[in-house]
Amino acid sequence: MANPSSTLVAGLGRLKSKDTRPIWMEKPKPAIQVSKAIALVIICFLALYPLLAVLATSLSSQSEIANNNGLVLFPKEPTFAAYQTIFAGGVVTDALIRSLLITTVGTALSLVVTVAMAYGLTRRDLVGGRFFLMTALFTMLFSPGIIPSFLMVKELGLLDSYAALVLPTLMSAFNLVVVRSFFMNLPQELFEAAKIDGAGDFRILVQMVLPLSRGVLAVVGLFYAVGYWNAFFNAMLYLNDDKWPLSMILRQYVLLGQPMGDSAVAEIAVPSQAIQMAVVVISLIPIVIVFPFLQRYFTKGVLTGAIKG
Repeated sequence: MANPSSTLVAGLGRLKSKDTRPIWMEKPKPAIQVSKAIALVIICFLALYPLLAVLATSLSSQSEIANNNGLVLFPKEPTFAAYQTIFAGGVVTDALIRSLLITTVGTALSLVVTVAMAYGLTRRDLVGGRFFLMTALFTMLFSPGIIPSFLMVKELGLLDSYAALVLPTLMSAFNLVVVRSFFMNLPQELFEAAKIDGAGDFRILVQMVLPLSRGVLAVVGLFYAVGYWNAFFNAMLYLNDDKWPLSMILRQYVLLGQPMGDSAVAEIAVPSQAIQMAVVVISLIPIVIVFPFLQRYFTKGVLTGAIKG
């Protein structure tokens, strides 16, 4: 026979646990579920509408663009004339290759410098570590300006060279702070055990820190890559037009509204707005392709860094 007092205590416990159940554990009502679905649909539409409009306009003819006041969502007769015009001139193709090289090399160098400095600033025995950290943070508050930056690049002999697009922006203080904070939150017991086994700082960084930091490195690498890919102002200041990257060519297309390249290509009857949208689509493709893979590494890296002790 069960004890009445124990049965009463168990019932009160179940009642108390039910009353104090967090609100996020309760099953949402049908009206709330429907409202969430509608909100998600609206958000997805607002996010995809500009991309769809740009892609559709780039595939449209002059008559469709004129009839729809310059904005087409569903072209009746899609045509690749704008893309054929762009690639026939060779200017966009060369600029695309230059942008890929600048982005790849610049991102790799920026990651190496950022990771090395961030790891060094996490070492407690680093002499002057606080001074170097404050110096890096100082650059977040005060920028040198256009004229001092141009004079520095000129004195270093970097004018009309691709190094002028990489070296002045080689390291971001914001990314340095993000990577350093991530390194400091990693389990320190692993590093202490590695030092006891005789591992040096370089070996610890390469074999232990970097494998645990894929997430933050992927996100920071994406920040650097997008910055190098979209940067046009430094190219306008430091490079001649025969070395312009894709971002600068895109700017010229948008401002001039006409194809660039061979004179024979420029005579092709292609709407200028379709050409502008086609260049925008070409410039978006690499980032759209790379981002989903980096998002996967980001999630994995955050979960790994959250495990401590």
